[in-house]
Amino acid sequence: MTPSDKVTAPSLLASKGKRKIAMLTAYDATLARLLDEGGADVLLVGDSLGMVVQGLSNTLPVTLEEICYHGRAVARVTRRAHVVGDMPFMSFQVSSEKALEAAGTMLKQGGFEAVKLEGGVSVAEHVRRIVDAGIPVMGHVGLTPQSVHALGGFRVQGKGEDAAVRVVNDAKAVEQAGAYAIVLEGLPADLGRRISESLQIPTIGIGAGPHCDGQVLVCYDFLGMYREIHPKFVKRFAELGDAVVEATQRYVAEVQQGTFPAAEHSFGMAKPRTVGEPTGAKPLVDGSPPGYGPASDDGS
Repeated sequence: MTPSDKVTAPSLLASKGKRKIAMLTAYDATLARLLDEGGADVLLVGDSLGMVVQGLSNTLPVTLEEICYHGRAVARVTRRAHVVGDMPFMSFQVSSEKALEAAGTMLKQGGFEAVKLEGGVSVAEHVRRIVDAGIPVMGHVGLTPQSVHALGGFRVQGKGEDAAVRVVNDAKAVEQAGAYAIVLEGLPADLGRRISESLQIPTIGIGAGPHCDGQVLVCYDFLGMYREIHPKFVKRFAELGDAVVEATQRYVAEVQQGTFPAAEHSFGMAKPRTVGEPTGAKPLVDGSPPGYGPASDDGS
């Protein structure tokens, strides 16, 4: 697989033991385009959007319609990365039939190439039904945010041996049901290694140590934009939150001082045209990326 090849569920499965998988969340077209250009292998439209986009305290209120809305925006501009969507709370838990219907809706209306769902043994039959319908499924075990109330908060899982065995069994059940990859969240590093070595499918860790077959971070976390919380497992690869605040402060100051817009940001009146002078008309369709307004005085 070369850096320019389209990433798919089969190519991710085949990467086990050969190359690490870099996965990030994305929720809109602008950021998805940049992350895709930067080489992310997988873009996950996570139900984490409830917290980092909508300002909620957890992911539970996110709906199937909202996931599909954000999915369409991400899928529309992504060229290389594999696009995965989180199945929201109660979109799959009720029955295998409901799970299959929701997964189908996500591919038809959200533009997704695969779905991700939380749980292990209890959802294995749901995974099997979805996979049998030709829809790739990514699993998710360990700290499962949709079970935040049952877990007593966002807590590391699998610390004791009994708890670790339950997580291992969950991961194996999802693999046996046909998942092509699985997210391991909030686990001791040794348990992350243990599960990764016991499965034939790639593991993608978030707070599960360095031994997983890949890693995933929330885009706002790794860019330093979600400044209120800094989990231990997050490394900030930029501080865009500070940059946005500073840029806004400069913009406000220049507007209030009257120094923006300057002459180079303003349009002039149209010059009188002589007979036979080129009009400057442009083709109706030229393949240029969408813009927000005219770039020059002639309206081009």
